[in-house]
Amino acid sequence: MNISPTSPRATRIRYAVVAMAVLLAMVTYLDRACIGTLAPHIMRDLGLTKEQMSMIYSAFALAYAAFEIPTAWWADRTGTRRVLTRIVLWWSTFTMLTAAAWSFTSLVVTRFLFGAGEAGAWPSVARTFSKWIPRSERGTVQGIFFSGAHLAGGVTPMIVMALVQVMSWRWVFLLFGLLGIVWAAAWYSWFRDDPSEHRSVGAAEREKIESGRDASAGHHAGWAYWKRLLGHRNTVPLCLMYFPNSFAFYFCITWLPTYLKEKHGFDSMSLGLFAGLPLILSVVGDLFGGVMTDVATKRFGLRIGRAGVGAAAYVVAGGAMILAGIVPQPALAAWLIAVALGASMFTLGPSWSTCLDIGGSHAGVVSAAMNTSGQIGSVLSPIMVTFLLAQVGDWNAPLFVMGGLFMVGAVSWGFVNPRDKIFD
Repeated sequence: MNISPTSPRATRIRYAVVAMAVLLAMVTYLDRACIGTLAPHIMRDLGLTKEQMSMIYSAFALAYAAFEIPTAWWADRTGTRRVLTRIVLWWSTFTMLTAAAWSFTSLVVTRFLFGAGEAGAWPSVARTFSKWIPRSERGTVQGIFFSGAHLAGGVTPMIVMALVQVMSWRWVFLLFGLLGIVWAAAWYSWFRDDPSEHRSVGAAEREKIESGRDASAGHHAGWAYWKRLLGHRNTVPLCLMYFPNSFAFYFCITWLPTYLKEKHGFDSMSLGLFAGLPLILSVVGDLFGGVMTDVATKRFGLRIGRAGVGAAAYVVAGGAMILAGIVPQPALAAWLIAVALGASMFTLGPSWSTCLDIGGSHAGVVSAAMNTSGQIGSVLSPIMVTFLLAQVGDWNAPLFVMGGLFMVGAVSWGFVNPRDKIFD
């Protein structure tokens, strides 16, 4: 039953919006992570080398990085109802078209277009949360959102390993692509860009959301707008901070299964478990990081609640990743990599909440700038892994690089001030 905006009855439609966003996150990572597990089958059928597979991985990330800010800017201007619908329909189509790849070139082109279509999804969700979620709940909601994504990514290797027992890798891509089309239809028919436009939102809920929301600063274009964004003292450290997060994450959804097999000789059952373990532990990191940033912010203020929590988590991530390259026990090394990624994902609540704090009504573009830096890390990650293997001949070399990057990220957090808005 629809409730008018003037109804005195308490409503919580914003939580349904969060639930829809979590489903979006889960479908995103299901489609994005499956290629890493299917890589051996794809490489065998298409006759691809590791270097070519790295280029295929990076083609997605390159397009994602290139189109991230323009798509987020579009979402800030026009709203996320239409933009997210277009994004999901596009990437679902190219997920299914991945099944039709017949060569290295066709797969590079398909994955590049996949990345171009998916670009802007996360910033558009951030923009949605800036309109629908009160400031006091944003860290927790961001944690819930990312936990859904990483839960899906964590179980994807096990799902894929089961599916390839009964169907080819091409059918897996077709099946996964259909899920996004269902989500897009539901989102477009139910969601509205602003709580005031949704008939089911009660007056009390609308007041709660709007009372803690930044006033719109209008939509801007031109050099002055971009100069303000790119030249602000928060932007560069925010982007440097996020680079190692995506670099390490992309390693885990692309080359980690191969690392576990070639470096430590895991069998198929253990491979499915340990390949998904980093993303499963990420769920814990997402949730606790989101809650912790809200709790710490209420007690100690924004600077400690966002930057302090983020920096501490990165120190843990860096130490665990470096240890993973030192310990001789295969299972312990796999667990340490999982702990490192889980600690890294502890920073997602602080990171994306900071974008909302300093971006205000331009949260989409600000978060896109941060996420673009992350996607540059995603582009470089697969290529760097194969380069290090060729030069050093040791799978531990990439682990040491990632550990060092996390330490750089911890230092970068020290230069981020969530109280200093980019757009007044």
